[in-house]
Amino acid sequence: MRFPQVFAPASLVLAMTSLLHAADLKIGLIGLDTSHATAFTEILNDPSAKDHVPGAKVVAAFKGGSPDIESSITRVEGYTTTLRDKHGVEIVDTIQELCSKVDAVMLLSVDGRPHVIQAMPVLAARKPLYIDKPMAGTLSDVHTLARLAAESKTPFFSSSSLRFAKTSQAVRKGSIGIVTNAWCGSPASLEKTHPDLFWYGVHGCESLFTVMGTGCESVRRGKTADGKIEVMGTWKGGRTGTFREVEGYQGKAQGSLGSADVGGFDGYAPLVAEAVKFFQTKVAPVPIEETLELFAFMEAADESKRRGGVEVKLSEVVEAAKKR
Repeated sequence: MRFPQVFAPASLVLAMTSLLHAADLKIGLIGLDTSHATAFTEILNDPSAKDHVPGAKVVAAFKGGSPDIESSITRVEGYTTTLRDKHGVEIVDTIQELCSKVDAVMLLSVDGRPHVIQAMPVLAARKPLYIDKPMAGTLSDVHTLARLAAESKTPFFSSSSLRFAKTSQAVRKGSIGIVTNAWCGSPASLEKTHPDLFWYGVHGCESLFTVMGTGCESVRRGKTADGKIEVMGTWKGGRTGTFREVEGYQGKAQGSLGSADVGGFDGYAPLVAEAVKFFQTKVAPVPIEETLELFAFMEAADESKRRGGVEVKLSEVVEAAKKR
């Protein structure tokens, strides 16, 4: 008996082919001193996870760890054990060895200072690279990473998970028209080895740039009524954006078509999904120009603080960083 042939729609065949290809994607982690290492791996490797993102798995990792930062060195062994014993991730001795085993890399080290050194073997191997916050420990190093990636023709991006919150993304895509002013807030705990906002305030600053976009020309740093950090930025055309140190993640944007709440946190899955898509397509979801401006904003905020709260142009701190 001959059975009739059944043909799947072309779109279904393409989708299945894409899924099979994506399932083979092997990811390596650098830096097991942050909860992001275990959280991202859970999302990728456990199909039963609530926010599971298919298409890739973490297969290898390099521990890293910074002895002069307590929150780094005291956590690295615990996260390493979880990745190895719970998720079957291979722990390797060098970043070069890691690159030989994977298709793409997530640089997660909580300390931004070693990011340039840790990224160099990845860029030499031309593996697509995601760099977790903070992109680096100085504005100069941020620009160095961008330059090295461009010279090696290696696709990369850096971002906080807050960039991909639904509320912020809706405004970025035009839900309230052109944003004329906004404020975004997050906690902003400090780490003495990093510029003030690089360590944790970067989350709220990332939300601010998500809704405002590029074009910030200058910043002035002050304090909120309760003594917390407040950084007021002026964008081209008179638009204004403010970062405030607050509890939780929140904000408000005003646009030509209305206003909206922004700056929320929807978990890590949206970021992980964007990273997997990036690894597959090699197209960065965040323009490097915007990331460079974001870090210039935070560096200018520190310079304003050093000068007693006067207005500081972003172009000034960028020029100084490039000379270092």
